Amino acid sequence: MKVAIVGLGYVGIANALLLAQHHNVIAYDICKKKVALVNAGKSPVPNHEIDGFLSNVKLSLKATTCIEEALCGADYVFIAIPTNFDDSHNKLDTSIVEQVISNVLRINASLIIVIKSTLPIGFTRTIKQKLNTQNIIYSPEFLREKTCLQDILKPSRIIVGNKSSMGNRIVELLMSGIENKETPILLTNPEEAEAIKLFSNAYLALRISFFNELDSFALT
Repeated sequence: MKVAIVGLGYVGIANALLLAQHHNVIAYDICKKKVALVNAGKSPVPNHEIDGFLSNVKLSLKATTCIEEALCGADYVFIAIPTNFDDSHNKLDTSIVEQVISNVLRINASLIIVIKSTLPIGFTRTIKQKLNTQNIIYSPEFLREKTCLQDILKPSRIIVGNKSSMGNRIVELLMSGIENKETPILLTNPEEAEAIKLFSNAYLALRISFFNELDSFALT
């Protein structure tokens, strides 16, 4: 099985390492430095655990700055690129994700596209209708930067926003590399998967704000 990864940030490299244990993975990024680091067996992000994993685990992983090379012959493509919040429009900026999806379909329309980026509720269904394809699935990540490798190898849950056989194939793909085979799995519709990710982010932000406020009380 060949899997392409678009984006070599924390989410992208974590998924690349997870899948490269049992599948052929080619990661694409526009940053030449990140690509060179991966091909040299080093982490493209500051993380000692990833450096150790790359050095000690047998992986089928390479990186490229050519998206055509990454997508050629691939069965799946994982999109893991930023969707920063646009304050001027009060919403997540999904323009880069949309551009990548359009390029993927132009190069290889048969690919199954798995989006790992944070999305607004309704995006997946809308983009499928807009681009006239059913091969787009949202599967959110719940990773922390410092522990992203452990979070991907021992996930708290696997969420896939597709209840069809395609969704089950994504589950099997993700399960192939994780260490905890008893990980809870939830197949949902796209909007539910998007909501789970956003609600999780909101709750974590609330916890951080709460403890920051407690800390400020303690300092007074």
